[in-house]
Amino acid sequence: MFSRILIANRGEIAQRIIRACKEMGVETVCVFSEEDRDAAYLGQADHTVCIGPASPSQSYLRGDRIIAAAEIYDVDAIHPGYGFLAENAQFVEQCRDSKIEFIGPSAETIRLLGDKVEARKLAKKAKVPTVPGSDGIIDDDDQAIEIAAKIGYPVMIKAAGGGGGRGIRIAHNEGNLRSTLGQARQESEAAFRNGAVYIEKFVQKPRHVEVQILADHSGHTIHLFERDCSLQRRYQKLIEEAPSPALDDRTRDSLCRAAVRVCKAANYHNAGTVEFLLDQKKDFYFIEVNTRIQVEHPVTEMLTGVDLLKWQLRIAAGEPLTLAQKDIRRSGAVIECRINAEDGHRGFIPSPGTIESFKVPGGFGVRWDSHVGAGSTISPKYDSLIGKLIVHKPTREEAIRCMVRCLEEFEIGPIKTTIPFYSTLCQHARFISSDIDTGFIERQFGI
Repeated sequence: MFSRILIANRGEIAQRIIRACKEMGVETVCVFSEEDRDAAYLGQADHTVCIGPASPSQSYLRGDRIIAAAEIYDVDAIHPGYGFLAENAQFVEQCRDSKIEFIGPSAETIRLLGDKVEARKLAKKAKVPTVPGSDGIIDDDDQAIEIAAKIGYPVMIKAAGGGGGRGIRIAHNEGNLRSTLGQARQESEAAFRNGAVYIEKFVQKPRHVEVQILADHSGHTIHLFERDCSLQRRYQKLIEEAPSPALDDRTRDSLCRAAVRVCKAANYHNAGTVEFLLDQKKDFYFIEVNTRIQVEHPVTEMLTGVDLLKWQLRIAAGEPLTLAQKDIRRSGAVIECRINAEDGHRGFIPSPGTIESFKVPGGFGVRWDSHVGAGSTISPKYDSLIGKLIVHKPTREEAIRCMVRCLEEFEIGPIKTTIPFYSTLCQHARFISSDIDTGFIERQFGI
């Protein structure tokens, strides 16, 4: 096992990694920007080092500064968390060149799966269903029109190098497609420095279901079942739950096996998530692989009792994955709400500022993952995530009731948060009956 690692991230995920390392006897070096200098979680790290000003481009995205800090503190490995450099193949190569382990998959795997067109090809070779669409990048508008006519409207124009819900446009007819292609390429180039796009059939009212996997360096790969992430706003996940209420046992088994096949085909190691769309006929289609730990990983941890962060470290250190597929069991139902400093009832308007009042709910089966408390400041310069509220109960009905109770107990002020919106959402008849899809929030609440 490593003796010392560097955490190349901030906030909630940095706090989570520090906690896992402390329990494993691993020292931590936590980098921070000038904006985060007073963050409470830094006091729990063994060493801290400032790597630049508030702007991520001058701090958390500066691979050279992070590598320099790692070399100064003589660390064995770097944990990227999620976001920032977590899926940056060039940074992984920098780590490798500096003889520092990267806690995640290889640069080659990240590069392969980061190209959505190549990832689709890989999935097809692994006999995993993909959404009907172009076989590769769309080179000209006439080609796009021909493909769209074949698969039928509406279609989605997607950035080949995209992720996180960005670089996506929907076209409902030929005229709409022609006018949107150029915009999609420009948006993709600006966001990802890659203007390449491809086309997929737009699946009407789908659910978003993802499978958590773990794989070691010898190719031993297992799944830890699925998470349902269908409650989204503008492709950003709000509430996640497991198991998915939409899956029967047969479909669940097929879905999870498909996720394992994709990862084996990609020579994947460490933790990862394979994402799928589930249509109204219960057919599923591969979307992409997220080559990092997910924000919503606690859902799987509570469902299975497996500590994903600790396994990330063990696998990166070269230890074999001692868990067999038969060892992984589901228990009860889990729901997670992402609590952000946004006014959910007013179009999710950002509400940064200093937290003065702070009361966290508790009780049996309640987990709160966060890096803040009374006196903490939520900066407008970073993601507005305050923390993640997770509840685990024997049944989904009990989990919903527990979540509603916890949201009512929660107090954060004077900044606005998404807590009141989630309270409304968790008591909505459509959510309770699980009659939802990825467009539910937009249609129901107009946001």
